[in-house]
Amino acid sequence: MSFFNLSGASAITYFFWVLLIGAFVVEAWAFVDAIRRPAASFVAAGKQTKPLWLIILGVAFLIGIGGALNYLPIFSFLPIIAFVAAAIYLADVRPKISNLGGGSSQGPYGPW
Repeated sequence: MSFFNLSGASAITYFFWVLLIGAFVVEAWAFVDAIRRPAASFVAAGKQTKPLWLIILGVAFLIGIGGALNYLPIFSFLPIIAFVAAAIYLADVRPKISNLGGGSSQGPYGPW
């Protein structure tokens, strides 16, 4: 674990590192999901454009990598901002654009 510069770290440092890994997973999920959605869905849902969301989530993804690999200070505010951006996408934007269809099969009794 010397690559991650966590040698001699306390239990609280490991706890925050695990949180940063979890935040990175959420940020990666949001970024990949935004890539897969059609651009027309963003406009039809009344949200910002797909390129803007890809920029926001791409920067969040890069900050998440930096946090997960321990390149950022453990108590930096950047990973928090990145996680909030991904959470806003997943909680607000994604449900609205996924309801519009866009080629994805929905579920039982939904279009296939």
